[in-house]
Amino acid sequence: MSVRIDITGLRPERVAVVPSPLGELGMALHALSEPGHHPGLQGWVTGVTARLDPHLADRMCEADFLWRSTFSDLFLPFAGIEGLSTLPGATLAEDLDLIDKLTDEQFVDAAMEFTCAAPYWSRGPSALTDAAVRRRALELAASRGPRQVRFTERLLADPPRIRDWLRQFLQDCDEAFFAETWSRLRHQLAADARHKTDLLRRRGLAEALAAVSPTVALDEEGALITVDKLGIGHSATADGGLLLVPTSLGWPHLSVLHRYGWQPVLHYPVGSPELAAPPSVEQLALRMTALSHPVRMRLCRHLARSAYTTSELAQIHGMTAPEISRHLGVLKKAGLLTTRRRGRYVLHQLDVTVVARLGSDFLEGILR
Repeated sequence: MSVRIDITGLRPERVAVVPSPLGELGMALHALSEPGHHPGLQGWVTGVTARLDPHLADRMCEADFLWRSTFSDLFLPFAGIEGLSTLPGATLAEDLDLIDKLTDEQFVDAAMEFTCAAPYWSRGPSALTDAAVRRRALELAASRGPRQVRFTERLLADPPRIRDWLRQFLQDCDEAFFAETWSRLRHQLAADARHKTDLLRRRGLAEALAAVSPTVALDEEGALITVDKLGIGHSATADGGLLLVPTSLGWPHLSVLHRYGWQPVLHYPVGSPELAAPPSVEQLALRMTALSHPVRMRLCRHLARSAYTTSELAQIHGMTAPEISRHLGVLKKAGLLTTRRRGRYVLHQLDVTVVARLGSDFLEGILR
């Protein structure tokens, strides 16, 4: 599974690395609504929440599905501007002005992405003009909750009113907490953008993408970008450009805007604790499958504490050596074991560091 971006014919000068104040505000709102996704930001979240005006906190709940469960493309409006060459604004006000340049259909489709009513990476009818899509959007919104229904009804009835509401809300967030945060983060983001731009010029797009994340790769022909994600999508630069937008608040999220008719955007984290070589989705699936078997879980309990030979494990678990070998083979293929030789004996041990990256609950369970 992956998201692919066809960049056939893309000229080097159409690739840009630019921070976005509005994109960062979107990530800030997500971190405030889902702090569990961002353990490294707990101090910042606690500080902002403690001094947040209760009225503004209530307003954050009115449409938090735009940034809590979905990263709405409204936070990257520059990607949808006609000509597909617009860059993010230098200030939040400039980015907000770009929202106003979206057509009503673009604005409504992007705002209703959480309903999944309209196709994302292909052209389809809009809920503003197609009664069937409109009914479907309202049905899907109803399945998600009353706030989603109210928002969708207001959006379809009067898109300009929702634009005004959204702009005022984001301006109030800027005044309440984001302006201070942005003044601190923008220097780091600008430095990262300069570094990636220098890589583009000196080493080429493949090197720059590798620096964005080890999960982003360019094929040998230089025509297809593949982003290893637990999802499927595709896009193309066509006559437009490719934007790389850094975020300081986004880790561990690597977002790909691949909406039909918009510029493709990689919204990637910087200054994050991301490891140099995160596992592929295929490798992650192998590891989860390997750890789901009760026998292998019991093996992991011993292997997490010490190194054992196959014969020792067979004796401990009352199984034959070939049976133990098969289970060890599954764990080893998933990259969960280390092995070393001691004379004529081969010792196996669980790679606790790798298991810890999968989640602390499993590790605590087998070490309990």
